[in-house]
Amino acid sequence: MSKLKVAFQLNDKDVALSVDPNDTLLDVLRGQLNLTGTKKGCGKGECGACTVILDGEAVNACLIPIMKVMGRSVQTIEGIGDEKNLHPLQEAFIDKGAIQCGYCTPGMIMSSKALLDKTKSPTQSEIREAIAGNICRCTGYVKIEEAVQAAAEKMRDS
Repeated sequence: MSKLKVAFQLNDKDVALSVDPNDTLLDVLRGQLNLTGTKKGCGKGECGACTVILDGEAVNACLIPIMKVMGRSVQTIEGIGDEKNLHPLQEAFIDKGAIQCGYCTPGMIMSSKALLDKTKSPTQSEIREAIAGNICRCTGYVKIEEAVQAAAEKMRDS
């Protein structure tokens, strides 16, 4: 199949690529752009490992055809902080011990960020709903919920 051009904003930068129109956003992020923080888990939208933020909404990148991102804004885990300047969610996940194997962590953080971008003081119920599409097999969810709450407090106070 012939390649098509797609242009979108990725982590606040304009990108334009030639892509296989059958590829998913996940395929392009990992395969063409080498952004491997977005994990490939089930490939069916059930585990949340591939969660990114698309136009402000947490979505499963494995379910988004790449051509559907034309002209839109995508944010990945690589776009919210770096080793020297962590996002408050990244700091809180570390501080609260909400990370074990780490495979689900980028998706959990992106789902949580989408929530905190809209809700400055989320309830426990809102946090649980926001991360409901993200499966963690290691930590359970209590420390993750605590980390999201701690990050929300830090973000409100700064």
